[in-house]
Amino acid sequence: MRNLLSPRCWKTIARIAMGVVFIFGGILHFTASETELKLIPPFLPLRREALYITGFFESLGGLGLFAPNARIRRLSAWGLVALLVIIFPANVYQAVTNMQLGGFMNTRVYQWGRLPFQAVFILWALWCTSDEK
Repeated sequence: MRNLLSPRCWKTIARIAMGVVFIFGGILHFTASETELKLIPPFLPLRREALYITGFFESLGGLGLFAPNARIRRLSAWGLVALLVIIFPANVYQAVTNMQLGGFMNTRVYQWGRLPFQAVFILWALWCTSDEK
């Protein structure tokens, strides 16, 4: 029981959860590409290519969080941080244009509320892969 309460255990759970979130998020770039493509502003070139590249790296970063080597996990986390920064303008675009993607994603609360979660995901990635010391 004591082991479940340790910070290391919580970091492991958080890291695995984050890995799953990013793997599935990356897969959506390929399985729901028409919906995901709408998130990329139309004035940007090579939108579909950017979609597939970010989906690949999102999944790769998520997989990297499962690596047995702590250095690889940290590199994966920093890669995901970079990805979150790169895709942030697409999230702003969705909110500013009130993009209608269906269901709960049509609400302004979701569209604007998702923006601060980029920072939460960044902190989550860095915390769950940081040294125990």
